[in-house]
Amino acid sequence: MDDRLLAADAALKAGKASEAIDLLSTVLTEDPAQTLQVYRVLSLKLYEAKRYDEAAEWAGKTVARFPKEFELWNLYGVILRRARRYDDAIKALDQAQKLNPKSNAPLINKGNIYNDLANGPAAEAVFSKLVRLDPRNAEYQRGLGRALINQKRYDQAAVRCRQAVTLKKDYVDAWMDWSGMECERLNFDAAVDIAERAVAAAPGERRLLEAKASILRRMGLAQATEDFLTSLLPTYGDEAWLQHALGASISDRDRARANDHLGRAVALEPDNLEYRMAMVESLERSRHGDEGANIEAGYKLLQETLALKLGEPTPKFNKVANEVLIRVCAFEELDALGSFRDLGRGWAESGRHTALLKHLARVQNDEDRYELLEQHRIWGDAALVLAARTPVKKAKARREGGKIRLGFMSSDLRSHPVGYFAYPLFEYLDDERFEVFCYSFYQGQEDVVQKYIASRVAGYRWNPDISGYAAAQMIADDDLDMLIELGGSTHMNKLEVMAYRPARLQASWLGYPHSAGLSAIDYIVLDPNLVPEDPKLLIETPMVMPKTWLALGRRAFSENYKINEGLPQDAAGCITFGTANNPHKYSEAVLRAWARVVAAVPGSRFQFVRPEGGSETFRKNIEKYFAAEGVSADRIVHRVVRGLHMAYYNEIDITLDPFPLTGGTTTCEALWMGVPVVNLRGKALFERLSGSILTNLGLAHHIADNLDDFVRIAVDLAADRDQRLALRHSLRERMRASPLGQNEQFARDFYDLVASTVQSRLGVRETA
Repeated sequence: MDDRLLAADAALKAGKASEAIDLLSTVLTEDPAQTLQVYRVLSLKLYEAKRYDEAAEWAGKTVARFPKEFELWNLYGVILRRARRYDDAIKALDQAQKLNPKSNAPLINKGNIYNDLANGPAAEAVFSKLVRLDPRNAEYQRGLGRALINQKRYDQAAVRCRQAVTLKKDYVDAWMDWSGMECERLNFDAAVDIAERAVAAAPGERRLLEAKASILRRMGLAQATEDFLTSLLPTYGDEAWLQHALGASISDRDRARANDHLGRAVALEPDNLEYRMAMVESLERSRHGDEGANIEAGYKLLQETLALKLGEPTPKFNKVANEVLIRVCAFEELDALGSFRDLGRGWAESGRHTALLKHLARVQNDEDRYELLEQHRIWGDAALVLAARTPVKKAKARREGGKIRLGFMSSDLRSHPVGYFAYPLFEYLDDERFEVFCYSFYQGQEDVVQKYIASRVAGYRWNPDISGYAAAQMIADDDLDMLIELGGSTHMNKLEVMAYRPARLQASWLGYPHSAGLSAIDYIVLDPNLVPEDPKLLIETPMVMPKTWLALGRRAFSENYKINEGLPQDAAGCITFGTANNPHKYSEAVLRAWARVVAAVPGSRFQFVRPEGGSETFRKNIEKYFAAEGVSADRIVHRVVRGLHMAYYNEIDITLDPFPLTGGTTTCEALWMGVPVVNLRGKALFERLSGSILTNLGLAHHIADNLDDFVRIAVDLAADRDQRLALRHSLRERMRASPLGQNEQFARDFYDLVASTVQSRLGVRETA
């Protein structure tokens, strides 16, 4: 026998599955004439390791060599199911059935595949036959229950789920199907009751405890979820699943404590991919302590996890990996995760809209632009299907007379850029024509901006612990003529609420620089400079403001931010280009374009005002891309800061905008501090944000339409000391005098636009 087979057997006995897999695959590659047992073990161990694509490859080779083995064909079908190659799986199981017609195993597996595909009728046909053969088989009853759930025949499904757990009291999967079904119909109290009965029937079963916590989270009861999980610590505190669940439940509210729990989960179960990636994600999102060190730790843990090959990458895995790699500008590693199309569609199809924001900067051409739009549409269509299952109750007819009822939905109507830019609408509230309502799901403490907005509107509905459906019903109860969402899928917002269409008309504005993807959103608020020339690059109909889509509200930027006399060039002895933009707007092309500018201006340097500068990997990658254009590391400056960054604009002569996803808030900040911005404008909405701001300031000559012009404009501006000096001490006043600074006019234009849209769509309403 080959010594490597003996070593593989020893590795398996020692629990070193990865080592055994490597040995077995090497032996079979070099000498395919091995026994059936060697092939079977390799296929099975790859399956158990969740390396389904590799398992499918080897299982396929196995049945090719041993085509008469029933068990191998059945295993091949099961593996193909996990690899989501459903058509091939059905064919393999059909072959298994031919080899052994008396076995029910292939039929059971086919029924499970039909359920995976939500093909309820096909699954029902399979499991109905099996139930007739053996009505006391709990697995068959459960399979039939799943088939009925897939057809939304919930009452009949409940009978089958109940029968399954009666036959097998500790049947965890059946209990979870039942409670999950009640969640799907929004019968949350029933779902909790079933979960509690399940825990009593199968005490200590972690999946049932996790399921109860999941139901509480889905109900929006963050504190109740934490309390429940905390109550389990005395009994299960040394178990990784509880540490992970507790860390995940509190991560948004107490990141440092969450990291302690998530780190404990990884220590207890180091080969669990889900626990590792949860820790990676939380480290990347940690703003406490040394943020750069947190990012670096997350990146190192990701590298370690990738090397372990603990399972096939999922959309969830790729989302977390994508976010970490972006933070450290590891673009080559980012490209290795998958193509623009595959990654984006994976996120869209799995409901991960938040990942698409980080996808905007990956756009390179028209094909990508239209593909990105399709990815948003895929997510939106799925969200509409989910919302249609449990529609909210709405007013049957529009009220006659009275004011226009207008709602703003955002968890950022507080001390946040969205709150600052929206501020003029509340400061100059048109309460003669409008009743205004606000909806926030913010989980932090009320601040002065939130208090002010709440004092100005007819209703400020602040509900940190609420489900998407309940939020939609709350909004529908306010009988709105138009609802405007301001957050997209950014942190603590609930974009999915729009899928329920709780208002007669719906629009997006300000918080997300792309079509959200929902056909239930009728409009998107833009200005003439933002509207793409190709209308196919938007899903919604543009509602076009006369001049600008945003204004610098009174609280947007403080007058106390001091602009130093003279030019930064004078203090530093050289021209300093720079950025405070988030790395999710960077790419290799952006960094090399910035480096081209620096290389073209002798003695100049580039300054990054970002917390990521505290990460060694971020700095090294920045240096690599700048070096490719001939710029040495000593010409790169890092100011490691979050939040308190405005003063550092006094060290920057010219801000270079990222592309295709441009600055927005950062563009306004730089200009407010007297720092000119050079922009590269593109075709889509997210490529035109800075261009709109500059045009409204009369600085359209700082906008380029191609990369060579971008470099030329920046280099020429660096050489034009007089222009920069004039801008430095006039830009702030120029902003105040421009449409950006005319807050009262902006509010008037906004309310006029909403009123005309509502009246044209819903009919004229008399003012009270």
